[in-house]
Amino acid sequence: MKDPKQILQEFWNYGSFKPLQSEIIESILDDKDTFALLPTGGGKSICFQVPALVKEGICIVISPLVALMRDQVRQLENKGIKALAITSGLKRKELDTLLDNCIYGNYKFLYLSPERLQQVLVQNRIKQMTVDEAHCISQWGHDFRPSYRNIKLIRDLHPEINIVALTATAKPEVVKDIVSELKLVEANIFRKSFSRPNISYQLINEEDKHYRIEKLLNSTTESSIIYVRNRKFSIDISKFLESKNISSTFYHGGLPLEEKNKNLQLWINNEKQVMVATNAFGMGIDKPDVKTVIHINLPESLESYFQEAGRAGRNGEHATAIILMNKSDEILLKRQFLDGIPSLEFIKNVYKRLCNYFQISYGEGPQMNFDFDFYEFCKTYNFDSRKTYDTLQILDRNSIIGLEPQFTNTSLIQFLISGELLLNYLKKNSKISEITRVILRTYGGIFDQGIKINIGLIASKANTSQKNVVANLKYLENDSIIKLKLGKSDINISFIQPREDDKTINRIATNLELINTQKKNQIQAVLNYVENNAVCRSIKLLSYFGEVDLNPCGICSVCKPLIDNNVSLLN
Repeated sequence: MKDPKQILQEFWNYGSFKPLQSEIIESILDDKDTFALLPTGGGKSICFQVPALVKEGICIVISPLVALMRDQVRQLENKGIKALAITSGLKRKELDTLLDNCIYGNYKFLYLSPERLQQVLVQNRIKQMTVDEAHCISQWGHDFRPSYRNIKLIRDLHPEINIVALTATAKPEVVKDIVSELKLVEANIFRKSFSRPNISYQLINEEDKHYRIEKLLNSTTESSIIYVRNRKFSIDISKFLESKNISSTFYHGGLPLEEKNKNLQLWINNEKQVMVATNAFGMGIDKPDVKTVIHINLPESLESYFQEAGRAGRNGEHATAIILMNKSDEILLKRQFLDGIPSLEFIKNVYKRLCNYFQISYGEGPQMNFDFDFYEFCKTYNFDSRKTYDTLQILDRNSIIGLEPQFTNTSLIQFLISGELLLNYLKKNSKISEITRVILRTYGGIFDQGIKINIGLIASKANTSQKNVVANLKYLENDSIIKLKLGKSDINISFIQPREDDKTINRIATNLELINTQKKNQIQAVLNYVENNAVCRSIKLLSYFGEVDLNPCGICSVCKPLIDNNVSLLN
C-alpha cells in the first residue's frame, strides 16, 4: 500500500499536508465514517482523493454541483487519474455504457449527482463495483435537494464502506443535521477554526463604487478578485479597469469553457491582475497570492461571503476583504432575494404550465429530457422571468425537475467592425437597427470577443419574435457585420417526479416554508453584519459559525477605523 505522503508528492507535488488533512486521511484509511468541516482553501478534495488512491476500488463522490464535478474530473484526468462524472441529459444507453466503464475500466473516481444515486439502474451497477468509500460534498441547508438526504441508501448497496462528508461552511446545528441525515456511525468529526487572522475585513460606504475600486487597486499590483452580481457587470467592470490601465479579465457562468479556461489562466499566471467574476467563480480555485477580494454588492449570505472572501491571503500574508456599500444596497438585496420569493400557488402554476409546455401527461415525466427555451416559456405564459427562474431552481433543488446549462448549444456573436462603422451601416439598414441597438445595450464587450447572447431576452426587450431576432442576426452575418454561432437552447430540463400537479408540489410545501425562513434569516444576518460598527468583524463572522472565546482581530474596519475610508491594500 502506498504512503499518503508519497501520493501527495507524486500527483500534487506537495511536500506536506495542510492542518487536519493527515488526521482526516488517517480516519478514512481506518474505514471510519468521517465528517470534515474545513473552510475555503482548507484542501477538502485532497482529504478524500489521496486515501481513494491508496485503497483498492472506486471512490463514489456525490455532489449537486455540475461545475464542481466537471472541474474535479478535469483536474484528476490532467494528473493521469481516471475519473468520470455522470450528469443529467444522458440517454439510457449512454448511461449504461458509462457505468460499464466504471465496472470494467479501472476508474478511481465516479462523480454523481444526488438524483443519479436514486436511479435503480445506477444502484444496480454500483452493487457490481468494488467501492472503497463514498463522499458527499455540500453546503447543507433546507434549500438543498431532498435527494441529498437519501445518500444514506448507499449503505444498503455497500454496507462495508465508510462515508465521508465534507463541507466548507456549516453552523453547529447544520453539522448535527448532516451527521444525522447521512446516518454516520460513530463518526470522527474534524473541525478547523474559520479564523483567518491575516485577513482584514473591511466595510466601506461609497456612493461612487467605480471611483473607489480604481483607488483601491491603484494601491497594489498584486492579484485581486472583484465579485459582482450579474454577468454583464463582470464584463463592464473589467472593461472599466482596463480603461484605467488596471489589467483585468472576467468570469461568469455563461462563458464557453474554452474562454473560461483562457481567462482563468491569464489571472492564475498573473498576466491579468484582477478577476471580475460572478459567484460562479471559485470552485477548485486555489491561488495562494490573492491580495484583495472586493464585493461591490452585498452578498446573499454570510456563508457565501465567507467562502468568497476567504480566497484572499491563502499564502498566510496580509490580505483584505472589502464590501463596498451605499444607501441603496439594502433595498436591492431585499428586492432581489426576498421580495421575489415565489408563493406556493405561483410554484404550482409554473409547474403545471411547464408540464403542459412539454406535453407531459398526468402520471408521466420521469426520465424525459428536453431542450428548454426559458424566455420563450415565460413569454408564452406571461411569467415574470426572475420569479420564474427562482421557481425552476426551487423545483430543481427539490428533485421535481433537473436543470442543466448547455453551454455547447449557446448562441455567440461578435461584431467585426468598429462602432463608428456600425452606426453608418445601421443608418442605411434601418429595418435591423432596433434589434441591433438592443443587443448593444444589453451586452458589453461584444466588439472585443464572442459573447453569449440570449435570443429570448433580446426578443422580449425588442418586443418582437425570436424568429425575427434570428433573421436579423443572419442578415448581419451575411453582411460580415457579425460573427455568429446559433445554438438550440441554453438549458436542458429533465423531469424527475411523475406529474401529479398540486400533489407533486404539496409534498415539498413544508420544505418550501423552511427555505423561505432560512433565506430571510440569511439576509438578516448579512444586514446585521454590515450595519455593525461595534463588534470586531472577524468575531461577528466566526460567532455566526458557532465559534466562541474569540479575541478582536485588531485589523478590521471596526477594530482599526479608517480615516475617510482611506484603506490601503498594502497595510
